[in-house]
Amino acid sequence: MGCTGPRPPQLRPGRALAHTPGACGSGSPHRSDGRPPQTPRGARHSGPDGRLGTTPPVPGRPTPFFRRARAATAPDNGRLSPMSRTPLLFGLPALCFALITWQVVTGGPLVSLDERLSGSLVHPSRFSELLADLGSVQVAVPVLALALLLVALRNHATGLDRWWLPPAAAAVLMLLVPAVIVPLKELVSRSGPPVMGPGTGFYPSGHTATAAVAYGAATLLLLPLLRTAGARGALLCVCAALNAGVAFGLVRRGYHWPLDVVASWCLCAVLLSSLWLLVSRSTRRSSARTPSLRTGPS
Repeated sequence: MGCTGPRPPQLRPGRALAHTPGACGSGSPHRSDGRPPQTPRGARHSGPDGRLGTTPPVPGRPTPFFRRARAATAPDNGRLSPMSRTPLLFGLPALCFALITWQVVTGGPLVSLDERLSGSLVHPSRFSELLADLGSVQVAVPVLALALLLVALRNHATGLDRWWLPPAAAAVLMLLVPAVIVPLKELVSRSGPPVMGPGTGFYPSGHTATAAVAYGAATLLLLPLLRTAGARGALLCVCAALNAGVAFGLVRRGYHWPLDVVASWCLCAVLLSSLWLLVSRSTRRSSARTPSLRTGPS
C-alpha cells in the first residue's frame, strides 16, 4: 500500500532519519541510529521566568540586569534594605549639620531666629541645671560603661566569636566625641548666650554630644538583649527622654543656643548610625549561626 500523505524526505548517505508512528516507514518510535526520541514538548521544564524551555544547558530567557539591581534594593517585608537606608542614616544628618554650620559661620538669617528663640526660652533655674548635668561626662560616661560591661558579659556567655567588638566600637565612639567637638568649637568660635558672659567655643554643644553618644550607644547595645517589644520601646523612650531633658536644660539654663544643640544631634546621628550598622550586622551574623529549635543544627 502506498502512502496517502506527502512523500517523506529522501535519505542521504551518512544521515539518520527518525521514524514516528503513522508515518511512512517502519513505524518504530525509535531513531534509526538506536538513540531514544527527543523530549516531548509537554515534558519540558519551564525556564527562570516561567517560559517554556528545555532542560539545561538551554534555560529560559534570563532575568534582565535592571531587574536584578532593583530586587537588590527592593523593600524586604515593608522595610528598607540596608543599602537604601545608608543615604538616610548618613547623608541627611550630615547635610543638616553642614547647613547649620554655614549659617552660624556666616551669620545668616537662621542665627537671628536662633537668638530670638533663645531669648524667649532662657529662664535659669535649679531644675534646668540638673537636667543639663545629665549630659556631663561624670554622669553619662558611667552609664555607658555599665552598659558596655553588661553587653560584653552577655556576649561572652553566649559564645559569640567576636563578643568584644560591639562594646569596643561603642567605647571608641565615645572617645571620638571630644576629638571631633573640640576642634569644631575652636574653628567656629561662636559666642554663648548673654547669661554666659564673654567667651567663645559654644558651637556645637559638648554636653549634647556626650549625652547623645553615651545614652544612644548604650541603647543600641542593649536593644538586642531585650526579648519583648514593650521592653525595647521602653528603653527607646528612656533614651529619648534623657536626651530631650539635656537639651531642654542646656537651652533653658542659658548654657547654649538652640542651634548648638541641634547641630550636635545631627553630628552624633552620623556617629551612632555607624555603630548601629555594626551592631545590626553582628546580630544578623550571630543569629544566622544559631541553630533553630525546630530544625536543629544545619
